[in-house]
Amino acid sequence: MGEIHTYKRRNILSGFLFGVGLVAFIDEAVFHQLLHWHHFYDLSSTTWGLVSDGFFHALSWFATVGGLFLFADLRRRKRLIPLRWFGAVLLGIGVFQLYDGLIQHKVFRIHQIRYGVDIFYYDLIWNVTAVLLIAAGILCISLARRKQYVRR
Repeated sequence: MGEIHTYKRRNILSGFLFGVGLVAFIDEAVFHQLLHWHHFYDLSSTTWGLVSDGFFHALSWFATVGGLFLFADLRRRKRLIPLRWFGAVLLGIGVFQLYDGLIQHKVFRIHQIRYGVDIFYYDLIWNVTAVLLIAAGILCISLARRKQYVRR
């Protein structure tokens, strides 16, 4: 029973890390590089903003690669639970997005989604989407758990 529990947790960890890394990469590529809406750290010069983007990008890739190494190990051992893993990916994306929207944008104010516009609707869409992703992730993980009980 302990080994099965370990692999269930590893499915969650792998998916969560991959989800965080994926959404951080998309955030950095789209909002930081392509649209130029903000940097990871906007409380200093543009130079420091770009340096902070580089560190943010590197950390997002560490999470992505770590999640994929765990994913490959789960597949190799035939312990991948696809719905559980996918739910954890959604959970990772949603948790990252909610953390970014509430803690980084509102509490620490290290950057906003966008400057020079009324950000109320940007914040609303960003945070509501995050909550929906978290709910979808929890639902997928729950469904995967129920499917396992039915199989026994």
